[in-house]
Amino acid sequence: MTVCRGVKGATTVERNTREEILAATTELLQLMVAHNGIDPDDVASALFTTTTDLNAEFPAVAARRMGWTEVPLVCAHELDVPGSLQKCLRILLHVNTNKTAREVQHVYIRGAKVLRPDLVARSQ
Repeated sequence: MTVCRGVKGATTVERNTREEILAATTELLQLMVAHNGIDPDDVASALFTTTTDLNAEFPAVAARRMGWTEVPLVCAHELDVPGSLQKCLRILLHVNTNKTAREVQHVYIRGAKVLRPDLVARSQ
């Protein structure tokens, strides 16, 4: 049975530049797609968030460049919680899939591995 599941991913960038934000978003999105066998036609929507120190570009631009022209995309900032991981970019995909929640592989790379070490170990 096909259901809508969330697929989460996170990464970090070194500098707040357009190029780094787009490169990191592309890398993360490609890994999320590869690890879960996602077809863009099965993506109901995607939410891209960044910490408030990343504002040089909309991360969703990377998805559009990958051909995701029919997928509704939204960008937002995360809460600015003291002591939280900085220069962090997150993606939440809402995907129509036959996978169970346990079968979904969430992807945490670069400095964002510290956010969910339990999921990092599962997706390796």
